[in-house]
Amino acid sequence: MEFESSPRYLPNGDTGLTVEFGSVIDDAVNRRVLALDCALQKNPIKGIIETVPTYRSLLVHYDPAAIGFNALCDLIRPIVARPSSNEPVTRRWRVPVVYGGAFGIDLDGVARAHELTTAELIARHTGADYRVAMLGFTPGFAYLSGLSSSLATPRRPSPRGLTPKGTISIGGHQAGIQCLAGPSGWHLLGQTPVRTFHPSRDPMFLLEPGDGVTFVEISPVEFERFDRMAERGERVAELIAA
Repeated sequence: MEFESSPRYLPNGDTGLTVEFGSVIDDAVNRRVLALDCALQKNPIKGIIETVPTYRSLLVHYDPAAIGFNALCDLIRPIVARPSSNEPVTRRWRVPVVYGGAFGIDLDGVARAHELTTAELIARHTGADYRVAMLGFTPGFAYLSGLSSSLATPRRPSPRGLTPKGTISIGGHQAGIQCLAGPSGWHLLGQTPVRTFHPSRDPMFLLEPGDGVTFVEISPVEFERFDRMAERGERVAELIAA
């Protein structure tokens, strides 16, 4: 694990501050990011407009007419230095997935690459405990840590220009839930009816950084039923701990 005891404070244009906690993807680094994000939500600093957590850093958007870069750094440093239990309360979700076939066109190929049957691959994928490290790329796209090392797979040499909404995929050592149709260089294992982003639902975003996720296999028939429910704004995913 590689992270700095004292993070780096980097300018991001003239309205942004990046607080960088490390140089690798690691849950310990990410927990520090989310703890700072939570602390700033609970005790707002005048001039901060928005915070955006990533795997290893927190981007702080601020109004330079209200506070300067150096003054903002001076206010954030003691918050980082204090021992904190500010990481958001963990929620755990059970997310239904239909695997393979037209729903997961790369399932068979990934199984062969790891010398597994498709049933074995699905068992390992559903048997892992995942953690939402960040949201990004497209609305509702959840980047998940916790993928079994036995399933780690290099990304595709050529990304696909369009992949379906609800795609459940893996790329490198990461797993993901893709809400909207879009390009992807990851391997498509299945599809979920869950809308992690739904603009007419409150809240619009179902998952938050720090949430836990497990996957459960469903049939294509169940998928169609859940998909109709999700389209109406029902969350479909089961909240199993809060």
